[in-house]
Amino acid sequence: MIGGTRTEMLLKRVLSLSSADETEVVLLGLDEQLTRFANNGIHQHVAETNRYVAVRAVLGHRVGVGVTNDLTDTGLERAVQAAIAAAKLRPEDPDFPGLPGPVSVPEVMAFDETTAKCTPIERARAVRMICRRAEEAGCVAAGAFRTAVHEYAVANSHGLFAYHPATEADLTTVVMTEDSSGFAASASWKVADVDAVALGQEAINKALRSRNPQPLEPGVYPVVLEPYAAHDLLATLSVAAGAIYVQEGRSWMSGRQGEQLLSPLISIWDDGLDPAGWPLPFDFEGLPRRRVEIVRGGVVGEAVYDRARATREGKQSTGHALPAANPFSPWLTSARLGPIPLHAFMGTGDSTLEDMIATTERGLYVTRFWYTRTVHPREAVTTGMTRDGTFLIEHGELTTPVCNLRFTQSYVEALAGTEAVGREARRVWSDPGVLSAPALRLAAFNFTGTTEF
Repeated sequence: MIGGTRTEMLLKRVLSLSSADETEVVLLGLDEQLTRFANNGIHQHVAETNRYVAVRAVLGHRVGVGVTNDLTDTGLERAVQAAIAAAKLRPEDPDFPGLPGPVSVPEVMAFDETTAKCTPIERARAVRMICRRAEEAGCVAAGAFRTAVHEYAVANSHGLFAYHPATEADLTTVVMTEDSSGFAASASWKVADVDAVALGQEAINKALRSRNPQPLEPGVYPVVLEPYAAHDLLATLSVAAGAIYVQEGRSWMSGRQGEQLLSPLISIWDDGLDPAGWPLPFDFEGLPRRRVEIVRGGVVGEAVYDRARATREGKQSTGHALPAANPFSPWLTSARLGPIPLHAFMGTGDSTLEDMIATTERGLYVTRFWYTRTVHPREAVTTGMTRDGTFLIEHGELTTPVCNLRFTQSYVEALAGTEAVGREARRVWSDPGVLSAPALRLAAFNFTGTTEF
């Protein structure tokens, strides 16, 4: 970890090397440790340390990017010169609004010393409990337990500087028998919030209960979705709330803002300041993140913006710019996606999972979805499969475990038929942030095919 003072000195050094009209420099820092396990035993401890600088050079309305993780003077100068050279080759962008001036960014705590100091031995002890219990139950456990320290900083030639350190802990496990599997996951910026033993037992119980799955005819069924399945709906809808998707007519929100499109029970928002998620108070242009109501009571709300996309509509940025380049998640760059939510929440309700099951005469209980892909962005039609615990509900009770099913379903239509929302949300890591969603009961979900497992 570099720390705020040294980071500011480093970024100012980069700015001093630039002869561009405007210059921006972003630092992405990572100290990560990961404990992997499979076949009821740990098979790998890995660690990564990286400091990555992205330079954006502006010449008039031409913008170029240079990147490096060589933080010597020579490495930094090369990155600056690469950005300037790239800018000279780029066509002019008449919509480029220039770099922002200094702004006030709220401070929000997302750094936990215990998480930052978590050792391989501590993670191994937690994983050992999962593996031991799985073995005692006649199951096989696999998964990963990660702890990390992140540093984010942005500075530009107009005097803007913002710095934020954060910690992260997340655990995912899949427990299997010869013909079934169970899943559990959790994430937080505090490792104490990630109860490895409880998560392991959750996955074990699911695997044991879903043994000997039976085939079920495809069709339209009412469903009770665990939060893990609800996370997929939340991720799909929230990413499409990015301004580039909405402006180009590729989003389920395009032309529908202000309409009652989903159930009144559904609210979705993005909030980078909420400590219940994974706070990051500014975006990668250094502007403060604003809470954005994507859906409020089923009514389609706002998109999220960076400065360039906001300028096209005469609006202000909501603080959702992505890095110009990002080595840790190469797909997560402004050039590819534009602004998107990174801290998505789905609002809770007043039901329990037990309530949802008890009030379902006949339907399906789904732990999570897997390998989902959007096939019709305009209607958020998505295809994928169930996985790691799918059960028939009959007369208000979980009965037969069933073989996994393939589905093709508009997530918008599915959420329009929401009948109940869970009172507790679960969090999972979704690089680089946390998704938070409750369980859901939906009136109808379209399953199109079956599997043999």
